[in-house]
Amino acid sequence: MDPVIPRELYHRPSPGQPPGVLRRSAWRLALPAGIALVITFPVAVWWCVGDLSTVPLSADPDYAIRPLAISPTVERLAGTGSAGIAAVALIVLVLLTARRRLAGPWWQVLAPLLGAGLLAGAGWRAMTAGVIGADIGAGLLVITGCPAITGLLLWSAERAVSVSRRPRQ
Repeated sequence: MDPVIPRELYHRPSPGQPPGVLRRSAWRLALPAGIALVITFPVAVWWCVGDLSTVPLSADPDYAIRPLAISPTVERLAGTGSAGIAAVALIVLVLLTARRRLAGPWWQVLAPLLGAGLLAGAGWRAMTAGVIGADIGAGLLVITGCPAITGLLLWSAERAVSVSRRPRQ
């Protein structure tokens, strides 16, 4: 059984093609590219931001959340790999949009997800920064970042439902 495919991915039939035929190649490219972009973007942001610790490990820093024990090599591979995958996925989605195979309103779903990913990737670095005393960045993130991420996720979900229910143009 085929998955439910949004109406925006239908296309105008070319000459000799029956109306209502779905261009599945766009859906088969857009969905994996969108998922890959949403998953890899926060990791790429996390890697680009880098360690925000203000004191060396020898000073016995305090943490809001202790960072994961990851070697610099694994960190570099995860960061460069996710940045590369995110870039390729973004290029695929932009090309599909430019060729009118992906409807523009789907960017109203992706943009808030990328904003939430930006906050999550940078926020994780702030939460795991080694400091002396209180970590002000972690406190600000809990107070403002978590509600912002929640709002962006809800906005994206609402837009996804709205765009998928739109009548075909």
